[in-house]
Amino acid sequence: MSGVVAFCRSRNDGRRCTRPLGHAGLHRHRSIMWTDAGADPAHCPGSGTSAPAAPELPSGFPHGRALCPVCHRFVALHDGALADHDTWDAADDAEAEQSREWLNTHGW
Repeated sequence: MSGVVAFCRSRNDGRRCTRPLGHAGLHRHRSIMWTDAGADPAHCPGSGTSAPAAPELPSGFPHGRALCPVCHRFVALHDGALADHDTWDAADDAEAEQSREWLNTHGW
């Protein structure tokens, strides 16, 4: 058991839903609530932004990817810009752990 909670991917005006992935009912961030119809598109507005590759941990993580300033995920680079991507949670518990280690080592 890793203790990592996968949060809902829905966003509204950039606010991220703080409910668990797959929850029933309205999305929520503090006192703001919204439906799927009122959610931001899944496509991250950070796509295409210029970014340098993030420094690597001794394990090689994040493997040449850059930290997106919008969704705070590690994203592949194409010609010095973030690849098109959606906002998402870490792919698995190992990715989440490595991201946590990277942020504790290098900060934001």
